[in-house]
Amino acid sequence: MPPGKSASAAATPEPRRRIIFLGLRGIPNVQGGVEKHVEMLAGELAACGWDVEVIGRSRYLPHVGSGSWNGIRVSPLWAPRKMALEALVHTFLGVWLAALRRPDILHIHAVGPALLVPLARLLGLRVVVTHHGYDYERQKWGGLARRALKLGEYFGMRLSHGRIAVSSEVARAMAERYAAPVTYVPNGVSVAPPGAETGILEEFGLQPKRYVLMAARFVPEKRQPDLIKAFAKCGASGFQLVLAGDAEFETPYSREVRALAKNMPGVVLTGFQTGGRLAELFANAALFVLPSSHEGMPIALLEAMASGLPVLASDIAANKALALPADDYFPLGDIDALAKAMATKMANPLSEEQARAQRLQVEQAYSWPSVAQKTLQVYRSTLVN
Repeated sequence: MPPGKSASAAATPEPRRRIIFLGLRGIPNVQGGVEKHVEMLAGELAACGWDVEVIGRSRYLPHVGSGSWNGIRVSPLWAPRKMALEALVHTFLGVWLAALRRPDILHIHAVGPALLVPLARLLGLRVVVTHHGYDYERQKWGGLARRALKLGEYFGMRLSHGRIAVSSEVARAMAERYAAPVTYVPNGVSVAPPGAETGILEEFGLQPKRYVLMAARFVPEKRQPDLIKAFAKCGASGFQLVLAGDAEFETPYSREVRALAKNMPGVVLTGFQTGGRLAELFANAALFVLPSSHEGMPIALLEAMASGLPVLASDIAANKALALPADDYFPLGDIDALAKAMATKMANPLSEEQARAQRLQVEQAYSWPSVAQKTLQVYRSTLVN
């Protein structure tokens, strides 16, 4: 070592790495599981010293502009306002923008946007793909769209440099199907602690512990009509049903949900909620229900558990992967069974000790810092290969 040089000065500092997220509507406070996943993960990575950029769709980011949010660069980019084309066109444009930015990692989320992995590879980008679930099983898609989504899955799992799945079952299935390593990294959970009252209960005429809650987008696989019909049958006198969520595109399904809600006494539509207002809805609910037919990994269900709520979920594979007690599940689509289970749960609330144990279990198993560290392991492995 030359005279006068210390060991620390001689050491080569680790370069500051850059990551771009693509394949989502945007952050912050944009409706959707992938959006919540990226919002929380991006914040953790920024805290770990990474330069983080999220490329979102401009119509979901009217107040962001091209700037920074919590140390994260958020870049709005145009996309057509058409359900079948929005994600694909936006990802195509986003890949070209990423090619100009030259990040260390381009992290694409979901199998639809993964259709553009070949283009990203051709442009010399190092790509990681997260599989958030079998999107081609969603009821809203027709035959052509389903085939395109399956092709996106193939490209994402075969051609990316790194592969992540938010479900252990999906990780196993993808590894077997495509003979490629897929790392299981679950969704995390973070619920804002109840702070000052936001006024949302008074706004919608709600009483603490006297309503059932569901928080989800108005899309067919979430099956809000099943819950509305079960609520009508469960005989919960003095209780209300709160549906927190909305539709991105007006569809026959969203119109059906609104019509059913309007004609069913006790059903309250709050629209999409986030932050302190959503936290207050979770904190004061008597029960959370998720009747969906399709999930990747159910963030809203985890958030309800982290809030200490009793929960009911359909018995699909993604929900059962959480290994909840048997009486926390009901057969998918069985409205009578759901009504009976709801009545039982509302008559037998969790004790404070049970709620506290549930909160602790979820926080330990699904913390965002843990999710970030597992994701960073995938990045580092990708960068050295």
